[in-house]
Amino acid sequence: MAGIKTQISNDVKDAMRSKDKQRLAALRLISAAFKQKEVDERIELNDEQSIAILNKMAKQHRDSIEQFGIAKRDDLIEKEQQELGIIESYLPKKLSSDKVNSLIEKAISETNAKSPKDMGKVMGLLKGKLQGRADMSEVSKLIKDRLGA
Repeated sequence: MAGIKTQISNDVKDAMRSKDKQRLAALRLISAAFKQKEVDERIELNDEQSIAILNKMAKQHRDSIEQFGIAKRDDLIEKEQQELGIIESYLPKKLSSDKVNSLIEKAISETNAKSPKDMGKVMGLLKGKLQGRADMSEVSKLIKDRLGA
């Protein structure tokens, strides 16, 4: 079992013992997403794959919060925010913009990227280092700016 998966499994048990229904529901949602991925692809999740799933879930919750805000559904916003907080607690800490910029510069020099055609090489190198620790769409924009796209 991977580290994040084990931690969530242990936290499910703790939430059951403490009768924390909201936390338990959110943790079961995460566990179900992990299990679904494992069954669909017949794999055992590692931490990197777990983080990717958590990032996707966090994005979905942010989108839901935005939509519920438009619909003025404060009751649903509160529930989504609580679940988002629990999901984000398992994600790695975000890197500072200075650190992200320095990693981008290093990746560009390592891959000898000169033009927008080389963007895939740079993203490939950075994805493992930054997944879950930075907004990859922002990273993509920064790389495009540096490569003159």
